[in-house]
Amino acid sequence: MVIQDKSLGPEELLELTQTGQNDPVYLHDKVLVLNLNYVPINISTLKRSLILISKGKAEILECRDAAIHTIDDDVLAPSAIRLSYMVKRSYKKGPCKLSKKEVFLRDNYTCQYCSKKSNKMTIDHVIPRKHNGPNTWENVVTACSPCNLKKAARSPDQAQMKLLREPKPPQPNPYRLLQNQTLRDEWKVYIPWDC
Repeated sequence: MVIQDKSLGPEELLELTQTGQNDPVYLHDKVLVLNLNYVPINISTLKRSLILISKGKAEILECRDAAIHTIDDDVLAPSAIRLSYMVKRSYKKGPCKLSKKEVFLRDNYTCQYCSKKSNKMTIDHVIPRKHNGPNTWENVVTACSPCNLKKAARSPDQAQMKLLREPKPPQPNPYRLLQNQTLRDEWKVYIPWDC
């Protein structure tokens, strides 16, 4: 199959051929990006990783069982790459910025009322906004839609619902980018915990 991307020049036209039985290749496939010191710093796309490799800014560490045919060469599709330079990452000592995504990550995509786990969650204000509840780490939790509807504009006590744990700001974590991601087997050697 030939894939043409408008942002690539004609010399960068890619032909992707599947060589593995169940491992098709797409330009938006995920690739683990490691810093010069082998610390995971990002999950990028196959397209972006190919650009970094072609410019000499990264090297392939792990490959998938699929070949990428360019005009000049055949290359196995990278699954993990290492940058050839150090990217300085600063991790704030305080909590990260409050956002829906960060609340979901803090609560591990788990409803804080019924412990149901899903990728389709809502945000609940423990003290409802209707009662001037603040939009802070200590007042927002992940909730499934049924629990959020059941609680409505009431406090957990009024709704006779109990929180699994008290909401707090999350601790800084340089590996947060890997949380709730589907990790490929070949990435696990670069991740400092058992997944």
